[in-house]
Formats: sequence, structure tokens, C-alpha cells
Amino acid sequence: MNIEEEIFKKGNFQEEKLIKYGFKRKNNKYILKKTFLNNSFQTEIEISNNKLTGKVFDLDINEEYTNLRTNSKGEFAGKVRDSYKEILLNIKENCFKENTFLNPQTNRVNNYIKEKYKDNPEFLWSKFPGYAIYRNKNNEKWYSIIMNISSNKLDKDIGEVEIINIKLNENKIMNLLKKEGFYKAYHMNKKDWISIILNDTLEDKEIFSLIDESYEIINENEEWIIPANPKYYDIVNCFNTTDEIIWKQSSNIHINDIIYLYVAAPYSKIMYKCKAVEVNIPYSYKDNNIKINNIMKLKLIEDLKDKNYSFEYLNTLGIKSIRGPRKIKKGTIS
Repeated sequence: MNIEEEIFKKGNFQEEKLIKYGFKRKNNKYILKKTFLNNSFQTEIEISNNKLTGKVFDLDINEEYTNLRTNSKGEFAGKVRDSYKEILLNIKENCFKENTFLNPQTNRVNNYIKEKYKDNPEFLWSKFPGYAIYRNKNNEKWYSIIMNISSNKLDKDIGEVEIINIKLNENKIMNLLKKEGFYKAYHMNKKDWISIILNDTLEDKEIFSLIDESYEIINENEEWIIPANPKYYDIVNCFNTTDEIIWKQSSNIHINDIIYLYVAAPYSKIMYKCKAVEVNIPYSYKDNNIKINNIMKLKLIEDLKDKNYSFEYLNTLGIKSIRGPRKIKKGTIS
């Protein structure tokens, strides 16, 4: 990748800004000539079809300065190269609208996710600046990952491409892999994830639909049993006047997770089914019985006092002890 391609690889030139900056339009091209380094060098820059090319001439000898494109490490060659880059970067700042990603389809995918789910791409790795993840704000789980990679990592070598990894069920993945544009997941679990090339091989609407499926898969809530000791809190009457209470949070519980409150002796049974509606609320409390650093807000979904969710019944489900918050398989309590 040459100097110009590296600087202007993501985005579009703005015609009205090019003219204002000093470019002259000739047919379908925009031309700029500019001297630098005490008028001893001149650059001739041309923009056509959203692609910028440039040449630098040594005015003292009226010849193109070819050391610009070599690996010359000489101090003077470096000075010329840096000065030329400064001109390009100034053009970029004033005339160029940079996109988030390289390919038009990738940017359309990014816009779709931002508009529908209000999730922005997160660039987590400095060594891989083109890699971005999208995560569900409620549970912090990833549902899409965009990467720019060499196409030979997927199939035949056609240069750099952008892909999106999404999470789908295993049978869906097996069927999609038979179609053009779908590949075994790059750098992800190939049983649960699939890679889709973002070069307009597939229509936007098909990719959007699959992103929605991935979001729904990771959006499924977890279920928990949490013990409550009536010696320290009147849990039996807690929902008499409200359907929301605050509760100590000591596990990685997320919004919309289902919480079954197990009330200890003399009741020894699950008495309430709740949903976490707010989590990780800072809270400082300590006494002889309890220390709290975070709380969550629980909303009552169903009063289960009349149901037979006794400790003996839970034993038959394989739940032998309830000494603290424990995650259970979804649908265990039905």
C-alpha cells in the first residue's frame, strides 16, 4: 500500500471542499499543484473516481523525485517524504470525509446496527485497528465482530477484505456454508459462529436478518436462584406494597436475567420469580451479618408462594444446596 492509499483508504472526497481548498476541476478530475520546502519541490496531485494519486518533482533539476517511493533512509529523503505527507494529511483534514470502515457494505452494516440497536463499534485491539466488536448493552455479550483480513485466510487471494462474524445455531451455520459468501468462522468457534464477506456478494437485507438472529441468540437471559434469609429481611412481606425491590448483587447478573428468590427456613422454598431491571448499582453497607458493595433492582414477575418449589423438590432437579447465588439451566424452574 503506497503513501496515498494508506492515508485515504477509508472515506470520500468532498467536491465542494476540494474546490474551496484550491483544486481545479478538469473534466472529471481534480488537480492541485503545490510547492514546498522553500519552493524547491512541487507536488502534483490528482483525484479521480475518489482515488488520489500524486507525484513530487525536484524543481532544481525539473525531474520527478523518485526517492519518495523508495526505502531510502537518508535524512533529506525523509524530510521530503514527511513534507509530502503533511500536505496529504492537510488535504484529508479539509476535504475528506472518513468512514468507519473500508467497504461501502461494511459501513451500511455499521449504520444498521447503530440505528436499530444503538450499539457503536468498539475497537479493542491497537494491533488490529480494523477489528471492531458490537456488544449487547444489557449483558455485555458480543453478537457481531467486523475484521479486515487477507482474503486468502478464507478462500482465494483477492486482497484485503472485510468480514463480519455472527453467532448462529449450528444447523443454520451448516446450511449457510453451502452458499457463496459464507465461510467457516475466522478466529472464532466454528460451531457457533460464521464469517460473512462484506463485498456485496450478499444483499444487505440478508446480512441484516442474520445479525438480528445473532442478537436474539445472545440476548437470551440467564436464570438464577438467590437465597433470602427471613431473619435479616422481611422477604415474605416485601412485595405487599410494591413490585420492585433492591437486592444485594454479588454475581455477574445482567439486565433481564430471571431471579428466583429462595426463602430459607422456616419456609425453605422458592417464593418469588423476579426480573433484574437494573444492575451493578454502587452501594456501600456493612453490619455484623452482611457487607454490600453493589445492589440490583428486582421487579416481581410472579408470586410463587402457593407453588411447590420446596427444597425437597429442588433436590429432585439436582439442586442440592443454595448457599449463595447460583446460575441454573434455563427452564429448570417451570
